[in-house]
Amino acid sequence: MTTLIDVIAQPLSHAFMVRGLVAALLVGVVCAILGTYVVLRGMAFLGDALAHSILPGIAVGYLVGGGTRGPLFWWALGTGIVAALGIGAISRQGQIKEDTAIGVIFAGMLALGVALISTARSYSVDLAHFLFGDVLGVATEDLLLSGVFGALVLLLVLAFYKEFLVVSFDPIMAATLRLPTRFFDYLMLVMLAVTVVISLQTVGVALMVAMLVTPAATALLLTRRLPAMMAVSAGIGAFSAIAGLYLSYYANVASGAAIVLVATTLFGLAFLLSPERGVLARRAAERTPPPS
Repeated sequence: MTTLIDVIAQPLSHAFMVRGLVAALLVGVVCAILGTYVVLRGMAFLGDALAHSILPGIAVGYLVGGGTRGPLFWWALGTGIVAALGIGAISRQGQIKEDTAIGVIFAGMLALGVALISTARSYSVDLAHFLFGDVLGVATEDLLLSGVFGALVLLLVLAFYKEFLVVSFDPIMAATLRLPTRFFDYLMLVMLAVTVVISLQTVGVALMVAMLVTPAATALLLTRRLPAMMAVSAGIGAFSAIAGLYLSYYANVASGAAIVLVATTLFGLAFLLSPERGVLARRAAERTPPPS
């Protein structure tokens, strides 16, 4: 008779599942914590744009490396940082709005990536996992790179927590305190680009924005304070990673899609059942007569 312990332990008997689980947990936590700023600052479109803007780097890394996956991370990282800084530089000029700058860079980089990828004869097979994720194919070297850069992002969030808080939500106070707002805006863009790159193999380009937005959006429905929101978002991201990976193993579905589906399900439950902001709670409050 199969027990719960057997269900949990069986996938962990495979080394690729253990590596995949560690990678998914890392991505779930890093994306969820940085995603709180993405949600609160309305940067979801930027995250999606950066996820697609690294395609030229992936294509160049693939072509330069002759099909090997070693150079892909570094080319994707460089392209993501360049795209993020380019969006920041264009929007800073004041001639066009940030969303317009994002759209221009997004469309141009995506088109360049598609053009480069189309030159690779076997691109549909070799590069498809970057579009849809392949967490079970994570190698030890990939895991090490993701761990180092993921830890760097978390350390920056911790080190500059107060500065990011003031710059994001009280620009007047930031100016009064003479904080280098431009520096922190660019730093946030670079951190977002790094997070997108380390998440590539886990959920892929197509689903990247979901891991940035969905756990944080769920936490926003459950709590109001930023530290609590970060903690709840990280918990949701971690749970989604673990549950999604087990779902992909037993249901034989794509791992990245399974992780995102679990996160989306949790968002749906919070949207309906949140004690303060859920649909049911708000409807109950509307039906409650005011005190006489």
